[in-house]
Amino acid sequence: MRYVIDSYAWLEYFMGTASGKKVKEIIDSIAYEKLTPTICVAEIYAKVLRVEGSEKAELQRAFIKSRSALIPLTEEIAVEAAKIDVEMKRKIPGWGMADSIVLSTARIKKAKVLTGDEHFQNLPETEFIK
Repeated sequence: MRYVIDSYAWLEYFMGTASGKKVKEIIDSIAYEKLTPTICVAEIYAKVLRVEGSEKAELQRAFIKSRSALIPLTEEIAVEAAKIDVEMKRKIPGWGMADSIVLSTARIKKAKVLTGDEHFQNLPETEFIK
């Protein structure tokens, strides 16, 4: 099984919440391939930098890189994300481009999105952690 680890899932993991414990099982398992879009690194880094400072942001970035493969925003992912963005903004209030990039990455990499973000709740590509 292959997972795209969304920002939501990583943050729950780092906070040690009940949802984070579900993420931990997947992150710690060698049975799963873990992928993290670089847009998620940006979102997590910014939040941690703002709340806890640069040292903690760097530690978490290094941890994410050690536990998952970083997936850059390629032209293929970007074009698919644009198509998804137009479609999903019509259906789901508050849907954002980062959501589109995460979903595009999952579709292209044939993976499940691991998240608790409500935007993804009813999508077949989602493994919801709440």
